[in-house]
Amino acid sequence: MDLNTIWFILIGVLIAGYAVLDGFDLGVGMLSLFSHSREERDLFAAAIGPVWDANEVWLLTGGGALFAAFPPVYATVFSGFYLALMLLLLALIARAVSLEFRGLVDSEGWRRVWDWAFGLGSILPSVLFGVAVGNILRGVPIGPDFEWKGSFLGLLNPYSLLVGLVSCALFAMHGALYLRMKTEGALASRLKRIALGAFAAFLALYAAATASTVAVSPSLFHKAHSLPFGILTALLLVALVVIPLATRAGRPGLAFAGSAAAIALMIFVSALSTYPVLVPSRLGLEGSLTIYNASSTPRTLATMLAIAVVGVPIVLGYTIWMYRTFKGPVRHDGAYSAGASLRAG
Repeated sequence: MDLNTIWFILIGVLIAGYAVLDGFDLGVGMLSLFSHSREERDLFAAAIGPVWDANEVWLLTGGGALFAAFPPVYATVFSGFYLALMLLLLALIARAVSLEFRGLVDSEGWRRVWDWAFGLGSILPSVLFGVAVGNILRGVPIGPDFEWKGSFLGLLNPYSLLVGLVSCALFAMHGALYLRMKTEGALASRLKRIALGAFAAFLALYAAATASTVAVSPSLFHKAHSLPFGILTALLLVALVVIPLATRAGRPGLAFAGSAAAIALMIFVSALSTYPVLVPSRLGLEGSLTIYNASSTPRTLATMLAIAVVGVPIVLGYTIWMYRTFKGPVRHDGAYSAGASLRAG
C-alpha cells in the first residue's frame, strides 16, 4: 500500500466521519420544520447545541486533507462546483448563526425567522452533498488538461438530483434516530414513527439510485466480485437490516449505530468502486483525476501523514469525550427564553 492509497483511505474516513456526525445535525434541522410547538423546536436545537460545531471540524479536516494530498482535485472540482459551494457555505452559515441567535431575543417572530434559517440551512446542504456525490459517481466534464468544461445547471442532472434526495432522506432518518435517543415520552414515540417512515423513503430512493447507477455508470460495478467489495456490501446490508429491527424493538442506541454504520459503509463502497480514480471525467479517461496524477509529491504526502497520525487521534478523542459528556436525553428546565437552560442528563 503506497502513500497515495493511504491518503485516499484517510480522506474517505474523514468524509465518512463528517457525514455520520454532521449528518444527524442536518437531519435534526430538517425535522425541526415539522415540529409541533416552540418547546419541541427548543429541544431539537438543544439536542445538537453542544456538538454541532465540533462535528463540522471533520468537514474542515477532510477539505484540508484533500487540498494537501490531491491539490488538482481541490482546484478543478471546487472551481466547477463554485456556485454550489457558495450556496452550501451560505446554508451552513445560516444554520450556525440560527443556533446562536434564536434565543437572544424573547420574541416569537425573531425565533421563527431563525427557526426557518435552521431548517432550510439543513435541507439545502443535505441535498447538495448528495448532488455532489451523484456527479462524482456519474462523472464530471473535465478536459485533458484538468480544465472544467461544465456549468452549474449541468450539475443538476436527474441522476445527481436523485442521489441528492437519497442523502436528504438518509440524514432525516439519521436525525430522527439521534433525537429518539435524546427525547422521552410522546415525542420519542413520534420520532420512532418518523424514523421508520424516513427509512422506508430512503430505502426506496436508494434502490432507485442503485438501479440508475447501473445505467449511468456501469463501470462502478466492475469490482462487485472482489472480496473487499463483497465484505463492505454484506456489512452494509446488515446495517440496513439493524436499523428498522432495533427501532421497532425500542433500542434507539443500536438503531443509531446501524444508521451511522450504513452511512460510512455507503461512502466506503462508493470510494472502492472508483478507486484509484478520485474524479472520473465524462469527456474521456485522460481527463480523470486519480490518486497518482493528482497527488502531491511523496515528501508532502509523508510529511502530512506524520501530522495526521498525531492530529486525527486528537480529533477523534475529543469527539468521544464530548459525546460522553453530553450523553443522555435533553430535558426542558422551564420556559425557554434568552439564557434559559436546556440540559442533557
